[in-house]
Amino acid sequence: PQARHAVRDLLRRQGVPAPDDLVYGLLLIVSELVTNAVRHAAVLSPMLAVEVAVGAEWLRVSVEDNHPYRPTALETDHGRTGGRGLLLVREIAREAGGVCDVEHTASGGKVIWAALPLKPLP
Repeated sequence: PQARHAVRDLLRRQGVPAPDDLVYGLLLIVSELVTNAVRHAAVLSPMLAVEVAVGAEWLRVSVEDNHPYRPTALETDHGRTGGRGLLLVREIAREAGGVCDVEHTASGGKVIWAALPLKPLP
């Protein structure tokens, strides 16, 4: 919740012209990415970074850790109770007309990001 509240407060303070539904989707993405980093990368990477970038037409959030494993989005498996966080992130981004990806960092870790358009899809 700390990361989610910090991102929400930052967007408000900066007066980012994002519709409520976009902000809700973005905050859900932040929750999923931070939760994944805490649950899966904390042993090798006790620190993580959350970055928010705003452009004229887009809003991007990223979470970086120093764990070398590069996760992939799992497909829906109704028999499992977890493991669909990246699938959810991918779908939220896609529905908003945005994109998400996972990249390696120069330090050997990874950054997972999602960019969403500030203007709604026609």
